[in-house]
Amino acid sequence: MDCRYCSVVSQANGEDPIGTAGTVDEWLLVEVPRPWKAELWQEKPEFQPLLQVVERLASNPMRYFKGRLLAIAPDKAYTHPEWIRVFCYQRPAQLFAQYTKQEYLLPLTQVALLAEALLFQPQNLPSFQTYRQPTEHIREILVCTHANYDLACGRFGYPLYQLLRQKYATESDSLRVWQTNHFGGHQFAPTLIDFPTGQVWGHLKADVLDCLIYRQGDVSQLQPFYRGWTGLGKFEQIAERKIWMESGWDWLDYPKNGRILAKDEGGMARSLLKGIFKRVPFPKLKLVVARWDEQATWAKIQIDYTSSNNSHRGAYEATVKLTGTVTSKGKSGDDVPLTTVNQYSIDHLLKIRNS
Repeated sequence: MDCRYCSVVSQANGEDPIGTAGTVDEWLLVEVPRPWKAELWQEKPEFQPLLQVVERLASNPMRYFKGRLLAIAPDKAYTHPEWIRVFCYQRPAQLFAQYTKQEYLLPLTQVALLAEALLFQPQNLPSFQTYRQPTEHIREILVCTHANYDLACGRFGYPLYQLLRQKYATESDSLRVWQTNHFGGHQFAPTLIDFPTGQVWGHLKADVLDCLIYRQGDVSQLQPFYRGWTGLGKFEQIAERKIWMESGWDWLDYPKNGRILAKDEGGMARSLLKGIFKRVPFPKLKLVVARWDEQATWAKIQIDYTSSNNSHRGAYEATVKLTGTVTSKGKSGDDVPLTTVNQYSIDHLLKIRNS
């Protein structure tokens, strides 16, 4: 095995990817021509107005914004030669199963203005209606192939992208496959995001792709590759995987949400930490608090859900516990040090309400 690649080390040592998907309320995906250097956005001056809009939102102390800006590579079968494609996926409600999709095809000069309307001024969206695309029925799969950010994403991500693009998307009018830039978790390369569900996957193998794409067969074969659902936080993602594996494919259609009922003192120090860092800029404070919370050794979780036709509601209660650590590698390279990564499992899962 070539241990230069972080994903080779991660997989060889049995690192479980669950809980690493991140939590996102709003995704903004924008076509950006290659080449992509490591710091993609900073090195694309024509996209600086867009970046300024997104950064302004992220630094707004009045809104705890969980958003992601991603680049997608142009594709000769999908791309307009003169216009830019923009996707916006938004959390539609507290309980939800899929992100709400908007797609636009417009001139580069309008991209930042559209982002302003999507993120700040939705009352201005009618001005962009002529650019709106009727593609709500199309499933979009994004594979990270950003080799200039991490070698593993090129070495393992690009072959997976080619396989998905050629085998599953070539003849389909309801599935498109895109290359995207870094979105975290390159130690799990090849990694992808599946929209509109917002599920994130890693360490993927060709022999599970039929199950993933067609959503048929034994769902448990996908367990080792599931990084989590971005509609939930880290510990809720761990509980949600267990519920999904036991409930089967119908679970994907159930609107759901999660919350932490209790956790160890690492999580409960949140208020104290905020007091200590009163003078820390708000975005940095949020990052510090989030990282502190993620070090908890146990958490009691509740996942609420409704059936797909709203005929009944239910809830699960789960206890997530630290079960050990594994050695992994956070980035590819010969001289990158190894790291110790916490591993969690479900100690207790109970359906507490079904009405």
